Amino acid sequence: MSRNDVHTTARLYLCTDARKDRGDFEAFINAAFAGGVDIIQLRDKSLEAAEELELLEVLHQAAHRHGRLWAVNDRADLAALSGAPVFHIGQKDITLPAARGFLGKEAVIGLSTHSPEQVDAAIAASPGRSGLDYFCVGPLWATPTKPGRAAVGLELVRYAADAIRRAEEASIGKVDGVVPWFAIGGIDLGNVEQVVQAGARRIVVVRAITEADDPEAAARALLAALDAADV
Repeated sequence: MSRNDVHTTARLYLCTDARKDRGDFEAFINAAFAGGVDIIQLRDKSLEAAEELELLEVLHQAAHRHGRLWAVNDRADLAALSGAPVFHIGQKDITLPAARGFLGKEAVIGLSTHSPEQVDAAIAASPGRSGLDYFCVGPLWATPTKPGRAAVGLELVRYAADAIRRAEEASIGKVDGVVPWFAIGGIDLGNVEQVVQAGARRIVVVRAITEADDPEAAARALLAALDAADV
C-alpha cells in the first residue's frame, strides 16, 4: 500500500492496547476493521519487544485481510522488524529525519502535535520535503491514555484547519500537496460533530471503540457521524 493512500482514504484511526484483560485482541481488531476503521495502531507500553512483535503479526494479517493499514507507535526498530506500513512518533520520540532514514521512503510516518507552532512545523514537513505523511492534533479533551497531557481544546483544531487551508491555497499546482491531519483525544459519538464543525475531517479514537460492547457497530457509528457532520 502506497504512502499516498493515507492522504486519500484514511478517516478513522484507532489506537488500542493489547487487550490483555479481555484476551480478545484478534477478534477485536477484526471487528474494528470490519466496522470501517482505516488504521489500527498497537500502543501498549507494557509489552516486551518479542510480545509486541507477535501481536503486530496478528495485526498485520488482520489488516491484510481487510485491505487496511496498521501502525507501530514510538519504536522504529519494531516498525522495521515487523514491516509496519505506518509509524507514529511523538514530539519527544525519534526525530522525523531519523525515522525516515531508518524506515525508508515507503513507510507512512505520522507525528503528534500539541501547539500552533508544532502544527505549523508539521504542515511544512510535507512528503516532498522532510517526509511527514500525516499529523495529529490534540488531545482535544483530557484522556486517561495521556495522563498529565493538557487538553488543547477545539481551538487548535480550528487553527490547524485554517493553516491547512492557507497551505493548500499556497500549494496549488504543486505535486506534493499538503499533509493530511487527524484530530485526537477524547473523541466519541457525543462530541464528534463539534470536532468536524471545528474543521477536522479525520479522527483518531481510543475508548470510543475499545470500550464498546460491539466494536464493529461503534466504528460504523463514528463513520456515520463523520459523514452526517461533514455536510
